[in-house]
Amino acid sequence: MSAEEAYADQAKKLVDDVIESAIKRLETGIALTEREKTFESIIQQSETSPENTFVRDENFVVENIKWLTIGDYSVSKAEEKMHEYIKTWQYDVSWLYCIDFLGAEEYDFDSRYRFRVRWSIPTRRKPIPRATASVYFSFVVSKIKPKHYPVDTYYVYETHKLVHKPGQSRFREKWLKDIIENKVMMMQMVEF
Repeated sequence: MSAEEAYADQAKKLVDDVIESAIKRLETGIALTEREKTFESIIQQSETSPENTFVRDENFVVENIKWLTIGDYSVSKAEEKMHEYIKTWQYDVSWLYCIDFLGAEEYDFDSRYRFRVRWSIPTRRKPIPRATASVYFSFVVSKIKPKHYPVDTYYVYETHKLVHKPGQSRFREKWLKDIIENKVMMMQMVEF
């Protein structure tokens, strides 16, 4: 058997093992907490420990609000809820934001409403900021779920790919600052 065939066989075995493990997890319905326990057991077997690898704050709680139900949803109520949710975020008082409704899209089983929350730091010397940072909110209103179910709400930061769900991720003011700093640096590179 040549070296290439040995590598191919080893790769096939590895892929088969991963697929088999994934199927077993789906069949047994391993919950997220059990997956985390499995991950921690892998870490404990290695030379590093979770205490050395991760910083955990047991007292920290991600704040959330009571979101709209499918039956109660309207664009104006969604804007009110976004204002209420943003009040739970911790950010410097110099930040200002405005909410823009971007539009709605109709699909077979739901309607999706998109909003942009545009952030800036105006000052007395520069009341019109050089750059802004946006956070895009999406409300997915199901057409097939009962009316008392909550509307699915998601948000993503401009230039980021990570999709956040309220109550499950923590707001970071630094992300807004990074977006603005990157835009300012880019504008300085462009000559008119």
